[in-house]
Amino acid sequence: MKRQQGELLPMVKFREIIRLNDLGYNQSQIARSCDIARSTVQDYLQRAQAKSLSYEQLKRLSDSDAKRLLEKGRSPKAEADSDIDFKNIHRELQRKGVTLALLWLEGKDKGLWQCSYGGFCRRYRQWAGTRQLSMRQVYKGGDKVFVDYCGLTVPVVNRQTGEIVDAQVFVACLGASNYTFAEATPTQTLFHWIGSHQRAMAFFGGVPACIVPDNLKSGVTDPCRYEPGVNRSYQDFAEHYGVAVVPARPKEPRDKAKVEKAVQEVERQVLAPLRHETFYTFTELNAAIGVKLERLNQRTMKDYGMSRRSLFEEVDQPHLRELPSGTFVFATWKRAKVSLDYHIEVERHYYSVPCTFARQTVMVKITESLIEVFHDSQRIAAHERSRVVYRHTTRPEHMPPEHWAYKTQSKDKFLAWSNQVGPHTRKQVQAIFDKKEYEEQAFRAIRGVQGLKTRYGGERLEEACRRANLFNLVGLRRLRSILSANLDATQVLDEIPHVIPGPHENVRGQTYYN
Repeated sequence: MKRQQGELLPMVKFREIIRLNDLGYNQSQIARSCDIARSTVQDYLQRAQAKSLSYEQLKRLSDSDAKRLLEKGRSPKAEADSDIDFKNIHRELQRKGVTLALLWLEGKDKGLWQCSYGGFCRRYRQWAGTRQLSMRQVYKGGDKVFVDYCGLTVPVVNRQTGEIVDAQVFVACLGASNYTFAEATPTQTLFHWIGSHQRAMAFFGGVPACIVPDNLKSGVTDPCRYEPGVNRSYQDFAEHYGVAVVPARPKEPRDKAKVEKAVQEVERQVLAPLRHETFYTFTELNAAIGVKLERLNQRTMKDYGMSRRSLFEEVDQPHLRELPSGTFVFATWKRAKVSLDYHIEVERHYYSVPCTFARQTVMVKITESLIEVFHDSQRIAAHERSRVVYRHTTRPEHMPPEHWAYKTQSKDKFLAWSNQVGPHTRKQVQAIFDKKEYEEQAFRAIRGVQGLKTRYGGERLEEACRRANLFNLVGLRRLRSILSANLDATQVLDEIPHVIPGPHENVRGQTYYN
């Protein structure tokens, strides 16, 4: 589904436009890769060039800062012109370096039309759409690799349960040499899709400049909800390998004729001969595919007079870039909202983020061993991944100071604090702990005692505790009453004398009731 005209482009796609432009791809390729109009690509590139904004500079900017630099606004409505000579424009476009943008600017300067660039392009495409032309594609060495899945599947039988899994066969074909890679995977899901790409690059021994998949939304079966078009995980893969992803247009098989032919050859020369064999593991199946694939790549092609392998070594291999030194780590992405307790949920486990991001929407990158949280394209938290459900992973630096103080309270800390006030306070705090069966039951009362020190001062609190200890009074309420009534200022003996009552007529002895 095309983006509504005039809507501000998401920053993820704007960053990809600048990255692909820095890699040298033209506006049409960038538009197909990002699933947007070429006029939008032109507009954003002009805005970036006006600010001298490169991809390396853009990576250091947040989404908010990038939006402010764009100064994106709506352009006025285009004026319809009916006398544009599109035949001449079409001829001019055959010249090297000539673009629609250049022709539109030249015509506008000469007063030939007053329509907007977007309207000019749309009207040219409408005119060109009536001319069903087919152009023979010529591919440069190391330039493009085409990827797709076979229509045929291969059954893999589980020895223990007898369950049958229909293996999906991934095919990758280099455009210049037709050198072909194929492997079987359990599914076409994102994990296996990207894994097959990695193994294809290792098979070729290098990295091409561009990957051309089938219509990306069907090729990647687990698209992100927040971004239609290039999946975020697929985008990470492209950035790691330094390639551009330019998907074929929907319902345009001519855009990927190379892989269509390669899929046909794999089905006929690799899968069909294996139809009578039974495979119990994917390792067995891929080993058999590898043998047949080697024969396919060594077979002489009539049109070229040489094998795919020989043509690959001559044309493609010298121009492939080196594989990246680091291993690509597969990750999935999800959108999450930070709860009031400054945690997000990932697979029923809860991870903390800085408390200042509570109620904010963040993006979460999930790898096999790591959870990373991003806000405004800036990483704000990272945690080791946990598989324990319904538990919390909380970093101390993410907590508000008062929450951290509460989290770290203990009996030893409260007793150490009371020692600093004085021995009578220490005795009162110890008595509060002794009165409770569970230590944490005393924490709130002792925090109240600390509040009395803040309100009345340490000296008065110490004197109030002395008086309370003398009369065996224990607890926050007793201390608060002493201090509010200023009884701590009243002189009292250090020890209450024990008085034995003398004989008296009202004093009855132990034999009175006998």
